[in-house]
Amino acid sequence: METLLIVDDDLSLLESLKMHFEDIEHEGAPRYQVVTATSAAEALRVAHEIMPGVVILDMKLPDRTGLDIIEEMKSLCGDARIILVTAFHDMETTIRAMKAGAFDYIHKPFPDLTALDIVVSRALEYRQLSRRAATVNVETAAARLGDIVGTSPLIQQLVKEIGKVSASRATVLINGESGTGKELIARVIHNYSYDEPKPFIGINCSAIVDTLLESELFGHEKGAFTGANAVKPGKFELAEDGTIFLDEIGDMSLMLQAKLLRVLQEREFERVGGVKRIKLRARVIAATHRHLADEVASGRFREDLYQRLKVITLQIPPLRERREDIPLLVQHLLERINEKVHKRVTRVPPEVLAHLTRLPWRGNVRELENVLTRAVVLAPGEVLLSENLPALEPAQPEHGPHTNGHAHGPLAPGGSALPNFLVAPIDDPSRIPTLEEAERMLIELTMNVTKGHKGKTCQILGISRPTLERKLQKYGVRQDQQP
Repeated sequence: METLLIVDDDLSLLESLKMHFEDIEHEGAPRYQVVTATSAAEALRVAHEIMPGVVILDMKLPDRTGLDIIEEMKSLCGDARIILVTAFHDMETTIRAMKAGAFDYIHKPFPDLTALDIVVSRALEYRQLSRRAATVNVETAAARLGDIVGTSPLIQQLVKEIGKVSASRATVLINGESGTGKELIARVIHNYSYDEPKPFIGINCSAIVDTLLESELFGHEKGAFTGANAVKPGKFELAEDGTIFLDEIGDMSLMLQAKLLRVLQEREFERVGGVKRIKLRARVIAATHRHLADEVASGRFREDLYQRLKVITLQIPPLRERREDIPLLVQHLLERINEKVHKRVTRVPPEVLAHLTRLPWRGNVRELENVLTRAVVLAPGEVLLSENLPALEPAQPEHGPHTNGHAHGPLAPGGSALPNFLVAPIDDPSRIPTLEEAERMLIELTMNVTKGHKGKTCQILGISRPTLERKLQKYGVRQDQQP
């Protein structure tokens, strides 16, 4: 039985809520023990005595506001979830309440108590999830080299190659999909190549138009072009005897490729509009998401420059090929994200971690960081919630369609037929289901596959238990098999 503390100075409402929650049963027994208070002082005293699981706290109390006592209530109740209730629709106060640590913020009068029931259920579910997640934190002692995180064979091999590369001054070409961390690898090579601090100068070759990129790389003299009012050193010059990092070099124009080739061959360059030759002292590291061999074959990249760049080539594996590193990456990224957004989301339930490892991650580590940042910002407490993560994509059939005589496509695991809209193109717009119809069919399909197991259904669909219960009731889906 869960203990529920309701704090409100409206005695009729207080009694009504008390009766409502005391009437709710779970597995044939009362689900809640309900305790009430009518003031902030009484609420704090009672909270200390009974240690409630959820507190429904009115914003306007006779002695203090609910917002004023959130911090004290949290310190007294440990991991209790606090739901603030107010009669005023004030956006600023809503933001302040959520920032102060309220689990949710709802308005009264309640048109019905269903919304409050759902919020209380979610709060208790989240509290249980938090307690269970406390024992499955990812170890922070992740294998790291700089910010490279992972223990997979692919990462171990990459780290060995970085160690070898760092011992030389050879030109390096880093290949990898967007978001895999090419600049990170370049910085690690740079940091391990020198015993004392040296400049690391990076430039994205795809982000600047040609006319400006040449000046950015090599610098310009005063009067070299309209607006050149002073001498400007370029990136090659500013890098001194450190590292110049040319990101997305595959997007560089053929004209600039020719000039870069000459710089690499002769190890010297001139500023735009200048005649003085300046020695290239920096090490060059280039990176691209393109397959330069294919670009050479198509005439979009110079073969002689390609040969100059690929003295040493490093291939960064995409995240989907090293899924075993995702738990370590999640912990590492959460530390950084928490610091950035001023949150403390430190616990990851095992089912959430499993969900993260199954996502496709086409945007690689950058996409993982963006997804986690959103989930951290939306998290109401210290636990990462699956409901704030992207949903898993439907699995694609491996051997072509197999029909079973129904008006559906291939079979899902367990023999359930997949709806046609999931597996076959639809030419007739009238056959496209509405969002509600599609959602109902997916829920029915998943319940069939899991043989009515609601926990597994929630995990597959990436939704919370109260959300599933609400949708089952909404769509009238049969649920008479497993809990």
